Amino acid sequence: MFYRKPEALHPSRHGTLSLVTKPDYGFAATAHAVPIMASEMPAAMRSYPIVFVGPQKAPVVITGLRQNENLFVEPDGSWTAPHYVPAYVRRYPFVLAEDKQPTERLTLCIDRESDRIVETVTASLTGGDGATVPLFDGTEPSQATRGALEFCNQFQMGFAATRTVIESIDALGLFVTRKSTVTLEGREVLNLTDFQVVDEAALNALGDDDFLKLRKSGALAMIYCPLASSNSWNSLAYQAKARKSK
Repeated sequence: MFYRKPEALHPSRHGTLSLVTKPDYGFAATAHAVPIMASEMPAAMRSYPIVFVGPQKAPVVITGLRQNENLFVEPDGSWTAPHYVPAYVRRYPFVLAEDKQPTERLTLCIDRESDRIVETVTASLTGGDGATVPLFDGTEPSQATRGALEFCNQFQMGFAATRTVIESIDALGLFVTRKSTVTLEGREVLNLTDFQVVDEAALNALGDDDFLKLRKSGALAMIYCPLASSNSWNSLAYQAKARKSK
């Protein structure tokens, strides 16, 4: 998602490039669902429904009611305040990707086709809405690049921890397929399907030993935050109404 031409960051190829530091999320305007980590759920549940998708039960926040629609990206590229911006979105145009040569390791990459990656000379001549910072100081990563690497490392660790917790929930057979019905202004009814949630009845039926395993694995927040976020389907309907009235 988002990345059209990821390239491993290297001074020989990217030493003349700069990053435009502006809060422009236009690249996410067609993302009706965004991956999220367990640690983000307490903040995200206030704004978005949190569900699980696909065979791996990957947690996502629902940001739109239709395909290719993100109700939280404004026409100017800003993210609608005061709603939480997922880390998956905030790390762009950087990402860690596996480099199989010579060893399987994670390497910091950039999306070379992002409009936030520009030639340093061009940036200094044309100016623009945001400040520009170089990706390299000579052959060494700049402070901005080091910060991006740290953020992406933290994201990767959070992603791995989230996967481990999901596996502990799935091992107890707690996921169940659900659908949600949202009624928009004008009585238009949308049925949203193909997602999973934790079955609250099955959770309550767990024995003490299994429930204790979930608590020790840190799974309870990942269970209760998505359950509590079910009220945010109404928030999506409100956001759709507000968007239509603009």
